[in-house]
Amino acid sequence: MPRYLLSVYEPVEGTGCGDHPSRGSLPQAFARTDACTDRLKRDGHVEQAITRVHHEEWARVVAGLARRFGDLDVAEDATAEAFVAAAERWPREGVPLNPGGWLATTATRRAIDRLRRESQRDARHQAARMVYDDTPAEPTGPVGDDRLRLIFTCCHPALAMEARVALTLRLLGGLTVPEIARAFLVQETTMARRITRAKAKIKAAHIPYRVPSADDVRERLAGVLAVVYLVFNEGYLASEGDDPVRVDLTDEAIRLGRLLRTLLPDDGEVAGLLALMLLTDARRPARVSGTGELVTLGEQDRGAWDRALIAEGDSLVRERVEAVATGGDPPGRYQLLAAINTVHTNAPSAGDTDWSTVVALYGRLVLLDPSPIVWLNRAVAIAEVDGPGVGLAEIDRLAEALDGYHAFHAARADLLRRLGRGGESRAAYDRAIGLAGNPAERAYLTRRRDQLAG
Repeated sequence: MPRYLLSVYEPVEGTGCGDHPSRGSLPQAFARTDACTDRLKRDGHVEQAITRVHHEEWARVVAGLARRFGDLDVAEDATAEAFVAAAERWPREGVPLNPGGWLATTATRRAIDRLRRESQRDARHQAARMVYDDTPAEPTGPVGDDRLRLIFTCCHPALAMEARVALTLRLLGGLTVPEIARAFLVQETTMARRITRAKAKIKAAHIPYRVPSADDVRERLAGVLAVVYLVFNEGYLASEGDDPVRVDLTDEAIRLGRLLRTLLPDDGEVAGLLALMLLTDARRPARVSGTGELVTLGEQDRGAWDRALIAEGDSLVRERVEAVATGGDPPGRYQLLAAINTVHTNAPSAGDTDWSTVVALYGRLVLLDPSPIVWLNRAVAIAEVDGPGVGLAEIDRLAEALDGYHAFHAARADLLRRLGRGGESRAAYDRAIGLAGNPAERAYLTRRRDQLAG
């Protein structure tokens, strides 16, 4: 669910809805032995190589094994064991010329060994003999990359959204179960059961390990993008917990967005989602004050924004504008949201924002997604064009649908304040504070309420 509103928060919209290696630092699985850890600390080159290869190859190796053996548990565990082997051997033997190939071969051998150990059934032995079969795999969809098959499997609509998110972070992102549990504020055992049940459902329901057919790939892709954006939103302004921003989740969502862009370079919504996340994340350095309070878009230090990310996001938006102008598909939801963000990031100051364009873009968006949240964002933009009274009238029409949503009350409070209706504004701020789960938001809303006269 969107948690940021124009002029009140920021124009970002959400979807509503075992210890293995992780990235960012030395993968946890590599620290299983003190000797291994000591060797890596002595050899910074090897440590950097393993971290880099984990970043680049984890999903590829897991996906390849999942296709070959048809078992996500086997694929996940064998890949983790291969990285442990790398941590043990590479400091001594050196980094191989083809690290990804070394890991894939090692993981395949570990998977075969596991299958041979676990069962004496002919079917299992046949799977183990696959190592000697060099016949190319049959096509399984319009795109042949194993990672794309894995993404569609993890995000299958038969799975609950929370299970899709957990599987995607685990199998595509390589985050450990404890890391995922911490990110979503649940017990490790709870998250482990969630992932285990999801994999069991994939097996029991015979969910195919393939990319959907060309006819329905667009519909299924929307579900994949929703998972990635949910992860991003939860990191960008966490709904619960003591940390207002979880950089590990925003970084992971952007990495997955880049992966999708690599796999589906001609898809407009993939480009739009990546642009949206880049443009939004570019503002992260200015979003929380030194005292832990949310800083609204209009009050942010624009000099602190990441101009490299803005340039990359702008380039993607321009690419899509040119594609549409030359006969491409009309822009979808993520492309429109990215375009709205470019209006803000390209304005030299908050006062220079082209709010009329923002209103027009939201007008197009409500035709695709007429949800109360989109109407709410549009109403806040209208208030900047036609005044707080007009905006408030638009917002009040959404009261029944959004009464339990803190940003609805925050938007009302701000407009009531601007209209000089202090008592009503205070009540709206109180309601917003009571519903907000993010500490930075609560701090901001509390200060604004306390600044009201009387």
